[in-house]
Amino acid sequence: MERKKPRGILERLNAGEVVVGDGGYVMQLERRGYVKAGHWTPEAAVEHPEAVRQLHREFLRAGANVIQTFTFYCSEDKLEISGNVPNLSGAQINEAACDLAREVANEGEALVAGCVSMTPCYVDTHNKTEVKAIFKKQMDDFLKKEIDFFIVEFVDHVEEAVWAVEVLKTSGKPVGATLCISPHGDKDGVPPGECAVRLVKAGADIVGINCHLDPVTCVGTVKLMKEGLEKAGLKAHLMIQPLGFHTPECNFGGYTSLPEYPFAMESRAMTRWDIHHYAREAYNAGIRYIGGCCGFEPYHIRAIAEEMAAERGFLPPASEKHGPWGAPLERHAKPCVRARSHREFWENLLPASGRPKCPSMATAADAQLKTK
Repeated sequence: MERKKPRGILERLNAGEVVVGDGGYVMQLERRGYVKAGHWTPEAAVEHPEAVRQLHREFLRAGANVIQTFTFYCSEDKLEISGNVPNLSGAQINEAACDLAREVANEGEALVAGCVSMTPCYVDTHNKTEVKAIFKKQMDDFLKKEIDFFIVEFVDHVEEAVWAVEVLKTSGKPVGATLCISPHGDKDGVPPGECAVRLVKAGADIVGINCHLDPVTCVGTVKLMKEGLEKAGLKAHLMIQPLGFHTPECNFGGYTSLPEYPFAMESRAMTRWDIHHYAREAYNAGIRYIGGCCGFEPYHIRAIAEEMAAERGFLPPASEKHGPWGAPLERHAKPCVRARSHREFWENLLPASGRPKCPSMATAADAQLKTK
């Protein structure tokens, strides 16, 4: 029997539905031994497809409506600079990643998003023709496969993101564009509101923020984008995929300037209860595409899906093994543990780090750029 095609991303968002995104791939796969830190290139889609497939499946089971292709930093210029993949082309990785994402998405009612990210070429040359040619090559790789829409992600110069959107819109498919910027704006100082206006005028159907900073900061930045669009009389759907780490320093350059990045970020990990709060705050801000980026594990995505269960009308399969707000602890043998089987306990918990000499915040490498 021929599989019924799932409803598209804009059809869902136009209907006011909550779309749950997936989580982070490069840091998860680095911890599992399949990605090399530094350049973070995605050759695991070819070299270890079983690892990528498994993570896709965990996000799908946790409630994700979208499976992103594992194609972060998969432009030919980035792959060449990395030195990680001398025997693989970007096309090989892109196409393999599309196949893996589609295979898993078809196991549910999920959509596949073909993803492109910032290019070294932009930083080195600012040559519009060359940069757009790189995005065009990646787009052509994706269009050989069955993807549903595009996402431009992890771009910190709105100009480059605009160029990517302009290219991807020629495909005829919906395009989302997320910047990795703080409330201060992009690397050129363009405010979030103006960034959103430029992206929508370029043709983006969905705009928002991903990576670099924590949910609290990212929700605030998306609110600024929303305000900018409203002042300009423009409309677009909003999306957010922040870090799964606490970064209250809210510094200009994001978490890469923190001393813990990338090998000691565990102490900053968000709890599932933090994510419940984040999902509700995002929803209340008018954001309907809610997911995560680096640091977001499947249980974090499940927390989004559980917080949005009333709005979506169902729980994800992973909730079969998870009671709401600690409810399974009601049957624990120890009274002290049973006392933790309710929402009030977990909502008010201030988790300890277990490290007596650790500070609550660090001094970021770009602290001089922080505003009060």
